[in-house]
Amino acid sequence: MAELRPVRKGVRVSGGVRDAMQTELRDRYLRGASIRSLAEATGRSYGFIRTLLTESGVELRGRGGPNRRRAVPGT
Repeated sequence: MAELRPVRKGVRVSGGVRDAMQTELRDRYLRGASIRSLAEATGRSYGFIRTLLTESGVELRGRGGPNRRRAVPGT
């Protein structure tokens, strides 16, 4: 597993660097890492990480946490 190195904000990530980053992020996400944890580890935004994952064909997981359901009257 390659090391995720922070990438300065505002720096365009393209070509081979983008491909390598995309592969590593996809692998980590499929092993259970969250988008937020990947964003923190790379210093990039949530949206950037999400874009790379969707470009790589990953099916994103649903949100975690409790579901908010409307109370049913009489229960």
